[in-house]
Amino acid sequence: MAETETVRRWLLPALLAVAQLAWLVIAGPWRGGDLRAEVAAGAVGCALVVETAALGRRRQAPVSALAWSVGAMAVGLAAWQDGYLALGAPVSLYSVAVRCPLPVTLRAVAAVVGAEWLLSFARAGFRTVPAAEWAVAALLYVLCAGLGEARRKWRARRLTAARRLAGAEEGRRHAAANERQRLARELHDVSAHHLTSVVVTVDTALRLGGTRPELTAEALEFAERTGRETKASLQRLVGLMRDPEPREAPSLTGPVQQLVAGFGRLGRPVATELPPDLTGPAGEAVHGIVREALTNAVRYAPGAAVRVVVRRDAGRLLLSVTNGPSAARAARPAGITGSGLGVKGMRQRAAALGGELDAGPTAEGGWRVEAVLPDTGGAPSAEGWRRDVLREQQLADPALAFTAALLPVLFVLVGAEDWSRAARHAAVPSIALVAALFALHGLPLVWRRRAPRAALTGVLATSLLWPLATALAPLSALSAYFAGGLIAECLAVNALGAYSHRGTRTLPWVLTTGTVSTGALLATAAADGDVPAGGFSWVTGAVLVVPLSLVACAGFALLWGGGLLVRRRRLRVLARDDFALASSAWQADRSAGAERELLAQRLSDAVLHRTERLVELARAGRPDEVAAEARSTLAAMRELLHGLDRPPPS
Repeated sequence: MAETETVRRWLLPALLAVAQLAWLVIAGPWRGGDLRAEVAAGAVGCALVVETAALGRRRQAPVSALAWSVGAMAVGLAAWQDGYLALGAPVSLYSVAVRCPLPVTLRAVAAVVGAEWLLSFARAGFRTVPAAEWAVAALLYVLCAGLGEARRKWRARRLTAARRLAGAEEGRRHAAANERQRLARELHDVSAHHLTSVVVTVDTALRLGGTRPELTAEALEFAERTGRETKASLQRLVGLMRDPEPREAPSLTGPVQQLVAGFGRLGRPVATELPPDLTGPAGEAVHGIVREALTNAVRYAPGAAVRVVVRRDAGRLLLSVTNGPSAARAARPAGITGSGLGVKGMRQRAAALGGELDAGPTAEGGWRVEAVLPDTGGAPSAEGWRRDVLREQQLADPALAFTAALLPVLFVLVGAEDWSRAARHAAVPSIALVAALFALHGLPLVWRRRAPRAALTGVLATSLLWPLATALAPLSALSAYFAGGLIAECLAVNALGAYSHRGTRTLPWVLTTGTVSTGALLATAAADGDVPAGGFSWVTGAVLVVPLSLVACAGFALLWGGGLLVRRRRLRVLARDDFALASSAWQADRSAGAERELLAQRLSDAVLHRTERLVELARAGRPDEVAAEARSTLAAMRELLHGLDRPPPS
């Protein structure tokens, strides 16, 4: 294990150092042959040594490694501006994002981007603003930090799952011992005190029987009554121990069916499809959401048909309540209005379990409510973190949105470097307009996990503004820059496959994306003059749009399929964790059940028949034998309790 960790620590720094050394040997500054070139080569070598040593410590001290890497980058770039790779800072920043909290990561991003900007500004001679270099630096470091933060969240989830599994395994190992201790306490409370009272009472009556003979009759009556109570308690305890059926939460499928039947009696057709065993908080949430959805259907669509469907899929409950358009809209009594809190309450009910809910009109004019709930089937677990997507990805998704917005602007800035100074100054308003449009285009990606379809819709809607921007921003070959904006569509389509609960049913969205993106690019090219607008016919449009749309749809389908594979892998990992937890809980229950069965048998053999004998002797009026039998029963009980305190032989 130690050797593996050492390899993981030093393999990447070694590879980066070898690449830098190879480039230094091939095209290094020392080839100039003068003293200055040799000094530069030596400075590059020193910077490389510092950077490699810092990267070797990136796991133990990521912030310190980042600081040394930035210092080495400054020395290396000062010595060899065009040849020092300076890869240590991005790698170190990634490690900071993986191993440090978000505030530390944000401060690290600001510091390293500021240092990079200052270095590029100094290299430019403080005369011009190196906008393209600044954009590259911001893009690189923000993206590295976002990917690192995503990795940190994934590691945190895996660590949480491992801890839960370890806790379950610990509980499984101690399940038998814990059950023995619990049963020992319960058994002591049920019977030991009563038997001790019988022994004391009968012994006192026998000792004072010569002077107070009435005590004997009272002691026998007390022994008989206490013996019966002890016998009943022991029989009830044995019955509970031998009960093979676990006491589970009652199924809520019946109440949901009764609820639906009650609404059906109001004169509306209601079709249902329910699993037979809705239990726990998930079942209660289904009951509450169905009740609210049916109430809204009665209120706003009287007489409309309703369909209630609840299905299980990969450890989740998929709920759908759909009603058609109102069949008697005019018959709705006046004054019946909602509070406006129905949908909000349903969303809160779903969110409390870590699920999500979506409600809105259907294409037929009706209304639908769809919810995805974790199928807990028991007490609420720590699964809510799975769907708290905005808190999970406080930097990753904004970093991707920033990348999608800045990358096309970077292309514009790189192209503007070949323009004259006057042309660049004249193009500043146009570049600002294009940058604002690309920022608007990438902004929906922030919600790519929580609402992937809405994010894709926002991305496509903003792409329709490209032709207008081309007409307002007279830049050279602007349509080519807008082609770089398709990275937002790519990320949104990938998120559609990875995070939408509709799965393969989102394929029409992918095809629509390919068609709309192709149309937007062609319209932009036409507005830019790349496609002749005059004489543009339907035939020409079909010749251009159809094959390009097919190519775009194929590319987007590949990205969408990759998202589906990622989603399937993620669900498989979660299902494996759930199976391991369920298996551990089942084994713990089996161990506890075996202990209960063993104790029930020992209790019946060692104590219960003696208690029955005690009652018979008390009823027969034989106090001496009652006292002896009570002592014998109490001794057997104590021996049984002492046996429970000792762990079984392994």
